Parts: sequence; structure tokens; C-alpha cells
Amino acid sequence: MIERSRTINLCFHGVGQPARQLEPGEADYWVGVDTFRAVLDLVAGDPRVRLSFDDGNLSDVTVGLPALVERGLTATFFVLAGRLDQVGSLASDDVRTLADAGMRIGSHGMDHVPWRGLDTGDVERELVQARQRLEAVVGGRVVEAALPLGRYDRRLLGQLRRCGYRSLHTSDRRWARDGAWMQPRFSVRGADTLSSLRRDVLTPAPLARRARLGAIGVAKSLR
Repeated sequence: MIERSRTINLCFHGVGQPARQLEPGEADYWVGVDTFRAVLDLVAGDPRVRLSFDDGNLSDVTVGLPALVERGLTATFFVLAGRLDQVGSLASDDVRTLADAGMRIGSHGMDHVPWRGLDTGDVERELVQARQRLEAVVGGRVVEAALPLGRYDRRLLGQLRRCGYRSLHTSDRRWARDGAWMQPRFSVRGADTLSSLRRDVLTPAPLARRARLGAIGVAKSLR
């Protein structure tokens, strides 16, 4: 039976062949075009699944958008404002194209650095100025954020709430509650298969594992 009170957030980073220099470890999060399309086909009829894309890679608009539209799907694109209009990343016109196609635009910050432990100036740059830049591009409010590298603590969560973000997307690899402010996500990686996604993501985890993952999230939010 499908649990409609729960959400499974799937996050992609890059699809196909990168068109820019990748950061160390980033290649593990790129998936092949055929795998990407197969994953969309797998989840297209599942009302629990929500899709997102991080980093603002060019493949978001060249591969991701056509595949989503073909299947009648939508997604949230968390864009790195500091990479706008750079080679291999989304151009400002690309972001507008995504928004005009009914996709949601969120902030992934400015420079792809962890937000935990930022000093005052960097908080302004990552949480405020990055969003302002994206809002200028889309001509509207940006109210969702995704954590670069998934790191957070109580201080950061408070800063994000004070900035007025209506939802925060993490990398905690567990199911989310519908409507919750914090939305854990599963990143789809290059080594994933349809079988592993069915087993490890789309199937409810054993109760002990769910309790352990929930406790980890609570500990991170209180530290």
C-alpha cells in the first residue's frame, strides 16, 4: 500500500557528459542519460515521489527538462547563483526557460560551500545575495533552499528560518513528511540501478533503520 502521508525526494546533480570541470568527488553524482530516463519512468506514476536537481548544471535544461516535459513531470531546480552564465552551467535564460515550463526554482547558494559555520559576511552572500540574484532572473520570489554538501546545525536552521525560506532540502537519505519544513532527500548516484533504488529508496526501511536515521537528523538539528 502506498503511504500518501510520506514523500520520497529524489535529487539529481548532473546527467550525461559534464561540460565543466568537476569538483573532487562530484563525478560520483553524475548519472548516464539512459539511467536518468529509466529512473523517471520508474517513478513517474508514484505520487510519493518529488524530484529536484542541484548545482545548476547545463544538463538540467538540455537533458532534464525535455525528459520531464515528455513524462508530464515537474521538479525543483536548486541553482548555484555564482555559476550562472558560466560554461557548463545554466545561463540566466536557461533558468527562465525552466521557470516558464512550470519548474520551481530554488537556491543552492552562491559558491557551493557548506553553509554550516559561515561568518556573517558569508551568510549574507550565501543565504541572501544568492537568492536575490535568482529572484532577479526569474522575476519572482525564491522560497526554497537546498543545503550544499548537506551539512547543517541548529544555528544554520535558525538563520534560514529568519531569511524566510519556506522549505529546506537536505541530503539525509530518508523519507520526508508531507508539508514539513525540512525535506530529506536521496541523491541518485552514478552507481545506482533501478533495483537498488526500488530496494533502498522506494521501499520503506525497517523500523529500526528509520528510527536511527530520524535520531541522526534530530541530533544534527540540535548541535
